[in-house]
Amino acid sequence: MGTTHSVVLLPGDGAGAEVAREALRVLELVSQKTGEVFEIEEIPCGGRYFLEHGRDWPEGSEEKCRAADVMLLGAVGWPAAKGGGPVTMLDGKMAGWSPVIGNRVKLDLYANIRPVKLYPGVKLRISGVPTQVWAPENVDMVFIRENTEGLYAGMGGILAPGGREVLATDTRVITRAASERVIRLAFELAMKRRGAPKDGKKRVTAIVKNNVLAGCKLFTNIFVEIGAEYPEVEKDIAIVDALTQWLITQPEHYDVLVTTNMFGDIVTDLASVLQGGMGMAVGCNVGAHHGMFEPIHGSAPKEAGQNKLNPMAMILATAEALRWLGPRKNAPELERAGNAIEEAVKRVCAQGNPLTFDLVGAAKASSMSAVTTAILAELANLL
Repeated sequence: MGTTHSVVLLPGDGAGAEVAREALRVLELVSQKTGEVFEIEEIPCGGRYFLEHGRDWPEGSEEKCRAADVMLLGAVGWPAAKGGGPVTMLDGKMAGWSPVIGNRVKLDLYANIRPVKLYPGVKLRISGVPTQVWAPENVDMVFIRENTEGLYAGMGGILAPGGREVLATDTRVITRAASERVIRLAFELAMKRRGAPKDGKKRVTAIVKNNVLAGCKLFTNIFVEIGAEYPEVEKDIAIVDALTQWLITQPEHYDVLVTTNMFGDIVTDLASVLQGGMGMAVGCNVGAHHGMFEPIHGSAPKEAGQNKLNPMAMILATAEALRWLGPRKNAPELERAGNAIEEAVKRVCAQGNPLTFDLVGAAKASSMSAVTTAILAELANLL
């Protein structure tokens, strides 16, 4: 019998709850093959839960997340009855804020780490037509996004005299302490990687708007200070708007990229195009003591419940969770299983079948459950 690991599963809304079930299938197989034990507590959360209960997750959920070895998050967000966006709570926050932003802040999950890889066999749907734009070997980078402050610090509000909204403010907060730790993490990660696909150089790119914004000037100054401690790593500073074109035209230049909260949120969604779309994109929210892992595709309520969505992002998020947890629990089998899960996904992609509609179009699409079954078959052989 292996080690026991406590897992909190936060399935959320729509597609989140749907792909969360596929993650459980993966954990069950890993447990069977390795002997590692996963004690899973599922905590309902999100917009639909709020509509039924008046809060976006049960009382005591934060404490359960704090006590868990690792958290897996599906996705939150449910359409409001009147349209115009997701269900919001009385304080104006989206219903689902507590498990997502709340956990990031209260558990100090200060780094959002997003690997961007293009696996062989994955073609991108640009204008709806599957095509090969980038060579897989030219897309292999990691974004590190500060996860606790910036425009998500919650400092601001709406002024509404007489009930009519006339002014809104959002204050961007950039601190030395928060900037230092994500920048240092970026350089430490670069030291462990093979370097950029283009030239093999270990490179860290700071994404900023330091020609205009004071917070970005501070972030850049700290980047230069810390970068001086890593002479083996090339330092690269990119203005965020210019980066959006370079990212698409020369992804092979990039190795590790680090940035502030909102810029990171935006550019990583753009970067998901490089790897096949949101159905392949993973977010790792980590701090010194806690970790929460998720697909970044959102709850997609219109597509949920049809067994058609891509489960790979959720499955790859599970792989990242195991690789993070293994060293922390002195459980090398978990790290090995995480590597095997990614390899199983790569093999299914390379075969080109079964794949979901976002990768091959509706005419050739397989179901979500069929894709997971194929991944599990490969995983069973690898374990």
